[in-house]
Amino acid sequence: MSSERTTPPSIAPKKPAGRPRPTADEARPTDGRGDAPVRPAARPVTGGTAPSVGERIRRTAAGVAEAAKTVLPTRDDREDDAAAAPAAATTATARAPRPAAASPSSGPRRVRLAIARVDPWSVMKLSFLLSVAVGIMIVVAAAVVWYTLDGLAVFTSVNDTIAEITGDPDFFNLLEYAAFPRVVSLATMIAVVDVVLLTALSTIGAFLYNIVAALVGGVTVTLTDD
Repeated sequence: MSSERTTPPSIAPKKPAGRPRPTADEARPTDGRGDAPVRPAARPVTGGTAPSVGERIRRTAAGVAEAAKTVLPTRDDREDDAAAAPAAATTATARAPRPAAASPSSGPRRVRLAIARVDPWSVMKLSFLLSVAVGIMIVVAAAVVWYTLDGLAVFTSVNDTIAEITGDPDFFNLLEYAAFPRVVSLATMIAVVDVVLLTALSTIGAFLYNIVAALVGGVTVTLTDD
């Protein structure tokens, strides 16, 4: 016997029997109602090939032309509409009812307001400016009147009349008392007094009006909207 041991031959392990592969019919999906396979829907079979690009362009152009004919009026339609417009306008005018006469209540609107208070400061400013204007008018009017009377020889006629009555030509000389500088000076003094008096009286009148308006409600005015 030999001292070498013999190695037993290796044996490959057996694979467990697996599940057999499904067939083509069994591999198709089901519709959930059972194990019966569901066949896919068949595609529609067209009778011919797809239209070319040129054919699509021609069809699109034809559709646009038909739409334009439908929407836009032709020349004959426009002529017919133009001929029918005056007749339609005449008929509408004849059928339109005449507007009713305006009622008396549709006149201008009137609003009644009461002046309850007057600002004394504004009254004083306004009265001062008006009184200055009146004073200037007094001075100018005095100068114009004096030159007019002197041009008409009124002063000379008055002096002659007084001299004939008294028999003394030096008894009274009107030009000594009614000289132009005297007349202008007197008119200026009157204008200054007028400015002071009018301004003061107007301001005092504004205060008095406010007091009275607080008692009786002021002056009522009616405003009309034109």
